[in-house]
Amino acid sequence: MLTRLLRLGPALPRLLLNQPARFVSQSKPSGSAGSAAVTQLHPAVDQGGHGEVDPYLKNPDYHGFSQDPHVDLWNMRMAFFCGISVVLVIGGTFLAYIPDNAETWGRKEAERLIVQREAQGLPLISENYYDPSTIVLPTAGEE
Repeated sequence: MLTRLLRLGPALPRLLLNQPARFVSQSKPSGSAGSAAVTQLHPAVDQGGHGEVDPYLKNPDYHGFSQDPHVDLWNMRMAFFCGISVVLVIGGTFLAYIPDNAETWGRKEAERLIVQREAQGLPLISENYYDPSTIVLPTAGEE
């Protein structure tokens, strides 16, 4: 990478100092390769002073909430505050703290098993997790 930069030689400082510029032609198009502008296709119609006023001409920072620039700014701020702070933060907190349905299901299942075991005359909790008759134990010689 450094060798590629060194190949530029004396041109490197000029490239770093000169910021890129955008050159726009100020001459009129010749017409042979130019495209038609919207104003050429549809000429402006005079509304006689009763036409619709573009809100962007009146307020360049128009956000679409109100025609008044001050009210528009504050409505935009309140909309984003409510949208981000209230909905995301408080909504996320609400979702994190809603009761878990698994806890209520577990309690209902435990109550159902207690009623079933009492009806069968079995103890609520067995002392053996597995049935001891199904467990195969090694003999004393195999240890």
